[in-house]
Amino acid sequence: MKYTKLGASDLTVSRVCMGCMGFGNAATGQHSWTVGEAETREIIKRGLDLGVNFFDTAIAYQNGTSEQYVGRALRALAKRDDYVIATKFTPRTQEEIDNRVSGQKHIENYLDQSLKNLGLDYVDLYIYHMWDYHTPMEEIMEGLHNAVKAGKARAIGISNCFAWQLAKANFYARENGLTEFVSVQGHYNLIAREEEREMAPFCADQNIAMTPYSALAGGRLSKRPGETSKRLREDAYAKFKYDATAAADGKIIARVAEIADRRGVSMTEVSLAWLLTKVTAPVVGATKFSHVEGAAKAVDLELSQDEIDYLEELYVPHALVGVMAQNGKQKAGNVV
Repeated sequence: MKYTKLGASDLTVSRVCMGCMGFGNAATGQHSWTVGEAETREIIKRGLDLGVNFFDTAIAYQNGTSEQYVGRALRALAKRDDYVIATKFTPRTQEEIDNRVSGQKHIENYLDQSLKNLGLDYVDLYIYHMWDYHTPMEEIMEGLHNAVKAGKARAIGISNCFAWQLAKANFYARENGLTEFVSVQGHYNLIAREEEREMAPFCADQNIAMTPYSALAGGRLSKRPGETSKRLREDAYAKFKYDATAAADGKIIARVAEIADRRGVSMTEVSLAWLLTKVTAPVVGATKFSHVEGAAKAVDLELSQDEIDYLEELYVPHALVGVMAQNGKQKAGNVV
């Protein structure tokens, strides 16, 4: 495994991050394809054995049970200083807005609950899961700064935002002596490259780490035509994100398979090796040993420039989908 600094922070992270959305009690959450606590612990142990020290979860994953499973596993398997744990908070609820719960108080309440779920005194990285259009940005930044000052978070990150939002928030923090975001977790992979327009160059300029989710496009970049999995069959959100562009994306996926065959490696390794030339540490979801093992192997696979160009050649612009599409509508004033 290889390691690097997470942007301008003092956190040292493995070049791949284990995405923990697939862990948790399926009966209490929004996904049917998640794995239980015993499997969670075994997968995390395999990741630790392979040198993965960076784990990403969220209070919203399986109604908090992902945090609970991950926290118990890490506390049992590793010393606290040997891993970096990230979790996320969602925007204020309508009930909180009606009851005039401030952004600062919202963050305090959610972080305290996440720490209780994880069984920890602090998280290494606390991530703003998606832009809250109903809460002043100033309240969010002050609330996150308070979390760092209180020793409950070592650094802060953001997810599902536009580059202008990240710039606005960090420049506000800089002008007011508050904590700045050191990382961004956006939707970025070989068949979803819109982050390259604004976000990637901004992050390079500002030393902000990119830790993208959906690194394998919900498994599409690791499967040959006709191959399937429980997640591919049942993940409705991933279908929503990718089905509309399946024809164009399929041509790129075929090239991934071609290079994998030529190099004698898996499609996972090729897809992630490409992404590792662009970002700090992709978040790779894991519900099987093979997912962790493929991600770890990708760190050591070096693609030639000709292979990179070949993989990128057929990409066509994609419309925003999922959370970012919703954010785009709200940015335009059509709150949904």
